[in-house]
Amino acid sequence: MSKKFSNHRKFSGTKLVIASHNQGKVREIGALLASFGVETVSASDLGLPEPIEDGLTFIANAEIKARAAATASNLITLADDSGIEIDALGGKPGIYSARYAGPSKDFNVAMQRVTDEVGDNPNKAAHFTCALSLAWPDGHVESFEGKVFGCITWPMRGDKGFGYDPIFIPKGHTITFAEMDPDHKHAISHRADAFKQLIVACFQQP
Repeated sequence: MSKKFSNHRKFSGTKLVIASHNQGKVREIGALLASFGVETVSASDLGLPEPIEDGLTFIANAEIKARAAATASNLITLADDSGIEIDALGGKPGIYSARYAGPSKDFNVAMQRVTDEVGDNPNKAAHFTCALSLAWPDGHVESFEGKVFGCITWPMRGDKGFGYDPIFIPKGHTITFAEMDPDHKHAISHRADAFKQLIVACFQQP
């Protein structure tokens, strides 16, 4: 194992709380951890409240969610904070990606909004960022960040993803995340990038 990960705390146990009320995200994380025999349960299944996410970075917000759920459940918790950053918008919506969907969490609204804001700008470059934070009830946290680069497209295409997936085409591909087979997306996504780091550091033995 790389020395880079030698001092990270290892996950122990068989049950892990996913600090999310987004069922699409919970399913995706569960699939990525399935081979480790880990039973996942969502924060919504446990009736845990959503904390105020007032961090200024993806990692800060992931840590807020992870710590809150670990303390409330007394179980090791994994939180994800992710979003899309669009070059033509100076990196927006970024950490506010979910808020673009409004109180109804309608990502059709969010995708229309970012497309309207980009307008006729020929620069369609964008990337997804995913921060993962693994928190223990004693307050210890391990955090990792992954990215995937590509461009946005319009109109929306595909119905297999969630969030901004229908308007994002990863670099080297011609279809959106929402048009991809889920296993293919899991292999190349920002979440997969962050998960590779998490698994090497906290799930694999040295």
